[in-house]
Amino acid sequence: MPSPLSADHPAQQPEPGTVDALISQAARLRGELAAVRQDAVADEDDPRQRWQRALCDLAVHQLDDLGSHLGQLRAGAPEGPAPGTDAGTGPDGGAGGGFTTDPGTAYGQAAPPRTGSLLSRVGSAEWNLLTDEVSWSEELFQIFGRAPESGPMSLDDMPTMIFADDQALLQSLVTDCLIDGRPIDGEFRIVRTDGSLRTVHMTGEPVLDADGCTASMWAVLRDVSELRRSQRAVRESRDRLERSRHIEQTERRVAVELQEAVLPPWRGSLRFAHDGPAPLDVAAHYFPAASPDLIGGDWYDALTLPDGDALLSVGDLTGHGVAATSSMAMLLGALRGMAVAGIRPAALMGHLNQLLESSAQPALGSAMCCRYDPVTHALTWAQAGHPAPLLFRDGTGHVLRRPEGVLLGATTGAVYGETETRLLPGDVLVLHTDGLNRGGGATDDDTGARRLLALGDRLVAARDAQEALRAVVGEFGEEQREDDACVMVVRVGS
Repeated sequence: MPSPLSADHPAQQPEPGTVDALISQAARLRGELAAVRQDAVADEDDPRQRWQRALCDLAVHQLDDLGSHLGQLRAGAPEGPAPGTDAGTGPDGGAGGGFTTDPGTAYGQAAPPRTGSLLSRVGSAEWNLLTDEVSWSEELFQIFGRAPESGPMSLDDMPTMIFADDQALLQSLVTDCLIDGRPIDGEFRIVRTDGSLRTVHMTGEPVLDADGCTASMWAVLRDVSELRRSQRAVRESRDRLERSRHIEQTERRVAVELQEAVLPPWRGSLRFAHDGPAPLDVAAHYFPAASPDLIGGDWYDALTLPDGDALLSVGDLTGHGVAATSSMAMLLGALRGMAVAGIRPAALMGHLNQLLESSAQPALGSAMCCRYDPVTHALTWAQAGHPAPLLFRDGTGHVLRRPEGVLLGATTGAVYGETETRLLPGDVLVLHTDGLNRGGGATDDDTGARRLLALGDRLVAARDAQEALRAVVGEFGEEQREDDACVMVVRVGS
């Protein structure tokens, strides 16, 4: 940094056309950034939007500051007693010449400071070591909040206004400059006379006499409090965003692991009652939602009960993430336990309704529970606000008539009906959750059921449940669904 005492010739001024071109480019960039900032509407519940808005605010303020400096550069060196003084600075410390919303004032010309701008006060000082004279620019008094009649402060008095933790830093900067002749470039905090805390960036250098000894020290001090505050806001919002992302990733991983731990581990077909009449061949598939973050509470399940019957169930809980999968795990565990204990489907639905209603994480759920007797071929089932099974026989299919049953958790003391359907060898039964139906419409949309019924010929002609399931996956697997879904294909053997 050239000193006013050591410079023999004034600095060459840049060509006006060059500065005008820079001003135009910066103004255009500022306008484009303002449009981006306008689109970045802050949502206090969205860490990403808060981070985006904070970045835009910081960039806009810095471009405002750039506009001020370019305007000063075009105007030339200010006329005043103290080099480094910002002659275009307004009474509130905002430098003139920045961007302005006043159509009558062009960018790069003097303009009133904008509220919230980072345009900072810039002042200068010189401490003469030979005469002990000290000169401060008027702006430096404003930065320190010090009355001009109190006079400028000597280097020995300066620490009285420096924040205690930063006093050693200032002493080191001054010592290095005066003793070792090093330029000053550092930042510290000051405590103004009104008690407010400000951050000041100081640059300077020693001024040498003819013998090469330090005669004085010259410095420019800039109030960067608003800039640092804005940068801190960006940093904090970015940290919140990163924490939010980390939490989301962790929750998703836990939800996926919990879902994989609870759903049946078998892949391909699962056969029941190998040694008995009319064995069941079962295959199932989970369809994820289009968004990988929407891990829901859908489930399918099939197991052999102690008396030889087969339990088949599908269900869906509202919500997504860990809350939904943990509630699903609780509900499915209770369903399995009660079925193993011999509780019939209708009574089982009533107990699940009571369990979900009293849960610490209130939710609504739909479910269907089927109990199949391989000796009598009887399928006894109950449902709670759930799509009915589809039965395919002799190449055609139809939707079974549902017994009464409201959603789980919807009402206290709900009573659930139960019905019995007799299955025949070669029958194919399809159980599914309503996410298979829904393409953004209502929950009673039967589009999915009609598309499944259209697969009747392929499902009945399939050699086993796995082949039938592949036909269903081929029909629905590539869709971008809003919610996850499950489907289970059950084929009755001969």
